[in-house]
Amino acid sequence: MLTQLIPSIWTSVLALASTGLVSLVTFLIYQMKFKEQVMTPVSVNYFFSRKCNKECAFCFHTETSSYVASDDAMKHGLRLLKDAGMRKINFAGGEPFLYPRILAMLCQFCKEELGLESVSIITNGTKVTKKWMEENGRFIDVLGVSCDSFNEETNIAIGRGTGNNVQQLFNIRDWCRELGIKFKLNTVICTHNWEEDMTEMIQQLDPFRWKAFRVLYVEGENDANGEDVRLSTRKRNARKLLISDEQFKTFCDKHQHFKSFIPEPNSVMASSYLLLDEYLCFLDKGAGVEKQSRSILEVGVQNALREIHWDEAAFKERGGVYDWTKNVTEVNSGAGGCGSVDEKSMEW
Repeated sequence: MLTQLIPSIWTSVLALASTGLVSLVTFLIYQMKFKEQVMTPVSVNYFFSRKCNKECAFCFHTETSSYVASDDAMKHGLRLLKDAGMRKINFAGGEPFLYPRILAMLCQFCKEELGLESVSIITNGTKVTKKWMEENGRFIDVLGVSCDSFNEETNIAIGRGTGNNVQQLFNIRDWCRELGIKFKLNTVICTHNWEEDMTEMIQQLDPFRWKAFRVLYVEGENDANGEDVRLSTRKRNARKLLISDEQFKTFCDKHQHFKSFIPEPNSVMASSYLLLDEYLCFLDKGAGVEKQSRSILEVGVQNALREIHWDEAAFKERGGVYDWTKNVTEVNSGAGGCGSVDEKSMEW
């Protein structure tokens, strides 16, 4: 009887061993895959508020929420990002200068406590003051201003007319020079401005970096129909502002001689930026309807990153890492508009 049991026992042992081996291999494959998925959020754009004082028709981050996280929550989230490898933070909106206290607190925290290489702000410029700059400029490396036209009629058509856009640009440029902050411009190219020649004014402003974005259409953000826009100023309809490849090329060809000029078509923009919203969730504004991850406060940075698509290769290709720390020796030098460096030589 014992001799009859031996084959059966042996078969069971082999089955268990095989099952264990398969489980071990599966576990190892999962571990390798997990390690491959670890991403480093080198540069993050944090939209801590959606509130804005302008109504730009092409805006793809509209005022769908009035939420602003607590100071402690924002600091905790930023520390999580730093621990995950973040080297640069860019505060955007909405309009970040609508919350001057919060913006100052965030800049100081990121520069002094987290020790980030770069603290950057993107603003429409209307609420920037010399007093705020003098009090907080030491925490800022790069200040970018949205400038879509030097023609007031065009600015009104786009939704950001003030009557004082150009003068304020020069004011901010001068404050940046005095404080050693790198001065940058962002321009969205659309049906209203693709034919504009900005050469003369760009020469005078001499930005450290000038990015030209082709207007981006994002489902769920700026895809409202005409009736929606009429009923709510928070709705946007970018369809009528979309331009062709040839129109975008025309604008770029006209300005490509500037060393600071960096054109970004939709193919580069869509998934190459790490965007963090007011709830500290990552956003995916790539193909299709905008996607939102769970908050990094709830699931951590890596888990949140896995829930959206971030094209790290495109980030590197578009020059996502550049000379983004201000040079303190530039303070009061007044030279080069905070830097006339050939940025393209520094791009990845």
